Amino acid sequence: MVANYDEVMKLALERGFYFPSCEIYSDAPAGFWEYGPTGVNMKNKFVELWRRELVRRDGMMEIDGCQIMSKSVFVASGHISNFTDPIVKCTKCGSTFRADRYITEKTGENVPERMADEEINALIKKHNLRCPNCKGEFGGVSRFNMMFRVGIGPAAEEAYLRPETCQTIFVDFARVFKTMRGRLPLGIAQVGKSFRNEIAPRQSLLRLREFYQAEIEVFCNPNRLNEMPKFEEVKNTFLRISSHDGSAITEATAQEAIDKGLIPNKLVAYYLALLIEFYDKTGIDVKRSRFRRLSDEEKAFYASVAFDFEVETSIGWLELVACNYRSDYDLKGHGATSKQNLEVVDPADQTKVLPHVFELSMGIDRSIYTILEHCYYEDEQHDDRVVLKLKPYLAPILVGVLPLMTKDGLDEKARKIHSDLKYDFDTFYDESGSIGRRYRRLEEVGAPFAVTIDQTTMQDDTVTVRHRDTMQQERVKTSELRQYMQNALDAARN
Repeated sequence: MVANYDEVMKLALERGFYFPSCEIYSDAPAGFWEYGPTGVNMKNKFVELWRRELVRRDGMMEIDGCQIMSKSVFVASGHISNFTDPIVKCTKCGSTFRADRYITEKTGENVPERMADEEINALIKKHNLRCPNCKGEFGGVSRFNMMFRVGIGPAAEEAYLRPETCQTIFVDFARVFKTMRGRLPLGIAQVGKSFRNEIAPRQSLLRLREFYQAEIEVFCNPNRLNEMPKFEEVKNTFLRISSHDGSAITEATAQEAIDKGLIPNKLVAYYLALLIEFYDKTGIDVKRSRFRRLSDEEKAFYASVAFDFEVETSIGWLELVACNYRSDYDLKGHGATSKQNLEVVDPADQTKVLPHVFELSMGIDRSIYTILEHCYYEDEQHDDRVVLKLKPYLAPILVGVLPLMTKDGLDEKARKIHSDLKYDFDTFYDESGSIGRRYRRLEEVGAPFAVTIDQTTMQDDTVTVRHRDTMQQERVKTSELRQYMQNALDAARN
């Protein structure tokens, strides 16, 4: 049996994956969640997989930029004027709602991101929508900027928490390109937190005000988007592509997608293929995914071509990655506002060019949730045991070390084995409760292996290694345990 949202939430809270921030206080604001010990381990391993399968594979460069940036950055980027959501306020009780989502929830009618305020007002009037709290009438639609404003120093100089990690990449591009002797196309990556003052945060990790992004910005020569030798590596990778309404999904190789006009060029196809290959390694069922091409009304203000990588979950299709062709929007804006020339010389043809940008903006928190849901399994044949079938390299605990009893030297031997393994692998020592209950606790956090130390161990120096998914057991010499675990990790990665 597969999971639903409530079951994943229950598991996350009980097993230390994530929980609300400041939950002991009644005035804790919504939209802020924290990772517990198991969640931190899993998130860190997810990020390292991202580095391995995307950043290092493609020879990208990674930076770590500031979270607070000057107002000028967001004037140049367009966020001061454009990064807004439509809101409506009840004229009777003063309650505020995000207009587009409220209309969709009440009527099922889709409200595109760029719909004009007058059209939204017309929809509210058409459906006679009223405040759900007091049945009062709504006033006219207004716009709410979602950035968090901060004041720097005694003069409280105006600045903002970044609403997306990519802006630090754009303002640092010229220096990185020069100091690292860059060549186009050049991928620059960053992992970090972004901040958005969401009107109605909800559903734990799915809509947050403070969240993690893994962002990749590929700077390219717009005249050479089909000159991608590396495309040969992925031309046969299958992609699932849908129109903006998601009514039909076309499955095609990266090469076929270009030939059919589903994807505009080899550069975009190459990075979409890398992305699907990455998610295939996370344990997400990529047969339940799609690259949905956004309509002109849905695209962000900076995007000329946009795909959302979405995955089907128990609460519907969930966007995990925004894949945007941003053209020269960002570098042109920063160049004009800063009065700096951000053109570079493309060594391939010695022409001077203002690079265009293709973006893979990944939501780490949403990805973690989706992995948990897709890997959640209730084994009805074995007392409905709950198992997280996580990939070994993403599991927060690789191996649990369990003495059968805490006497006859079994616990001392188990502690010695735990001590020998813990510097190379994420291990957990547990001597509390029955052995069956200890197995269940490990299965619920996704540990692939459990090592049991019993009386036979004291005789021949072997232990029982139990496999999470099959529950099969085998005897392994204690001297070979480290290599056994390493071989298991290597086999899973490859």
